[in-house]
Amino acid sequence: MTESEVVAWRPIVLDEHVAQDSQRLAELRDDPRVEFVDHTAAQRAGLAELRPAVPAEVLAEPIRWVHYPWRRSVVAVLGPRGFRALRLDRNRNLITSAEQDLLSTLTVAVAGLSVGHVIAHTLAAQGLCGGLRLADFDEMELSNLNRVPATVLDLGVNKAVVTARRIAELDPYLVIDVQPRGVTADTVEDFLDGVDVVVEECDSLDIKAVVREVARRRRLPVVMATSDRGLIDIERFDLDPERPILHGLLGSVDSELLAGMSARDKIPHMLGHLDVPRASPRAAASMVEVGRTLTTWPQLAGDVVLGATTIAEAVRRIGLAEPLPSGRSRIDVAGALDNLEDPLSAAAPTPVDDIATDPGTQQPDVAVLIAEAANLAPSGGNAQPWHIAARPDSVTVRLAPEYASSINVDSRGSAVAVGAAMFNARIAAATHHVLGPVTWRQDDQSPLVATLRLGTESNPALAALYETMRSRETNRHRGSGKALDDDTGAALERAAESEGGRLRLVTGDDETMALTRILAATDRIRYLTPLLHEEMIGELRWPGDPDPDSGIDVLTLGLDESDLAVLDVLRRPDVMAHLAQWDAGSALGDDVAERVRSSSALGLVSVEGRTLLDYARGGAATEAVWIAAAQHGLAVQPISPVFLHAHTADELRMLSPAFASDLEQLSAEFRSCVGVGPDDGLALLLRFSYAPATTLRSRRRRLARSPQNQDNG
Repeated sequence: MTESEVVAWRPIVLDEHVAQDSQRLAELRDDPRVEFVDHTAAQRAGLAELRPAVPAEVLAEPIRWVHYPWRRSVVAVLGPRGFRALRLDRNRNLITSAEQDLLSTLTVAVAGLSVGHVIAHTLAAQGLCGGLRLADFDEMELSNLNRVPATVLDLGVNKAVVTARRIAELDPYLVIDVQPRGVTADTVEDFLDGVDVVVEECDSLDIKAVVREVARRRRLPVVMATSDRGLIDIERFDLDPERPILHGLLGSVDSELLAGMSARDKIPHMLGHLDVPRASPRAAASMVEVGRTLTTWPQLAGDVVLGATTIAEAVRRIGLAEPLPSGRSRIDVAGALDNLEDPLSAAAPTPVDDIATDPGTQQPDVAVLIAEAANLAPSGGNAQPWHIAARPDSVTVRLAPEYASSINVDSRGSAVAVGAAMFNARIAAATHHVLGPVTWRQDDQSPLVATLRLGTESNPALAALYETMRSRETNRHRGSGKALDDDTGAALERAAESEGGRLRLVTGDDETMALTRILAATDRIRYLTPLLHEEMIGELRWPGDPDPDSGIDVLTLGLDESDLAVLDVLRRPDVMAHLAQWDAGSALGDDVAERVRSSSALGLVSVEGRTLLDYARGGAATEAVWIAAAQHGLAVQPISPVFLHAHTADELRMLSPAFASDLEQLSAEFRSCVGVGPDDGLALLLRFSYAPATTLRSRRRRLARSPQNQDNG
């Protein structure tokens, strides 16, 4: 380190009884730019008043003059023993004098001097170490001053230097070593030489890993504070040198692998170590906005100070050999304040009864096969909104209102699913040569009931769809973008027409771009509307969740590890509430937008009329198109914009009161883009692409015979 660099942060302690120092003091007194400050009379009086009384030799200790070049000031202070005794006297007996002496033997290394600035200053102020090693390559910026207790006079100065200066002005006798080039894989060994405790507050996940790997090899404890909700991490490599770094949250990934990863590949590892699922709603919501409406991850001064408090206690325990295991915890001040209430006022949670099913008795073989085929039909959220009954002479599919959701306005989406299920039943009946007529009705239990009477007819065209129907699946993988050829498009259109529907294909760049914008906007609204968000997340099934035979398994979503980590945040209603409050969340539509852009075409299945029976016809047409697409090697994903099954402004308002006008505008733009009239019923929007095969299919409930799902007609 050059002399100029040393002068930049190191105070010069001068003793006027030493000839060389006396000469330097005289030169400084002759410099009109240098200010001398002397309050030692008050300091001596304070030292003399201490109890128990300090030794006479401490009282007689000569004062020192401390030159702070960056301040152009020289300050008179007590000698080192008297200064320490008086400055730390108010610690007693929260920290005893003997403990203070023991702690003064510690050298603490602090990497990262934004949050680390407050930590290092707290350690110094509390007398928890005798030496500090500070490393940061970055310079102080104005945006740092929301949490770093520096000033505008420090802007443009290296952060480690700013920290060292501030601590030097607190205690000129504290040994400080500054490494203004920061910590790298090449310098980490030198950084950790001769230290006892490591405080790691770097931004880079690579450096976090490499610091811990070297600390583990040297058996040094590592502590870290993450400002949101007071997260504290303790890694006692001094006690357990075989412990995986970062509590094993990186898995088998080490610093070398991290260094070679892209920023996107690091996301799940970063989110894992940040414990994002337990982050505060504002912090988690802000994560979604980084790079959009936020420049970087936000932090608050109060949270940083809290982190310094917890680190100080951890260092104290380590230095005094008090019990402190490896692990992590949260000191959640906001959560504690939220609980300033009488515990007796908290209502006990209402238990939720499990839904019981009756396996029933065995049904006739052919009817059961037909019923099972009907049960394979697609439905919104894989809700399977039906009761299917197989009798010796018929198979009945009954719309089940209890499975309806808000987006399933007036059970129209359920009617689409029932229509698809009955189309599957007809295919199976044709295959087994028992095809007969289908009748539609309603009764006091269901607004739509379809019954297939088993007959003796065959239909080769329907029977030819059987195997594809049974293997039909949703494929949400991103596509190659390969164009849809005219013959395939014509085949899909004919399939819709065969069941009384119409398919409008969208393949042009301008139309696709317009639909991408519309679908992204409606997805954002679905996330930000509390009830729609609750229902959407309720459709998802995570590993280990109950009722895996309905809903959508997250492993079928076509998400990579990074996307799944983000989804774990997006499913939190408190996060969505903050995004809605901020009128933010534009990134919430990115997933559907990316998938649409990777598609070969979009196709809207519609029918004339908007009764439940019309929507059922639309469901049959949708299933016919889906099967035809599979026969032509296409991956198919259904997309249900929020407004799809809403007819009126009032229905849009019921769906999302806060975004009703937006939905009305988006719905009008959507209909204009795909060319459908105001009286057409919209069954479903399908995304067609050439994509990798799926490895997992959505499951189905077992068909059961019970009083609620038997048909009597």
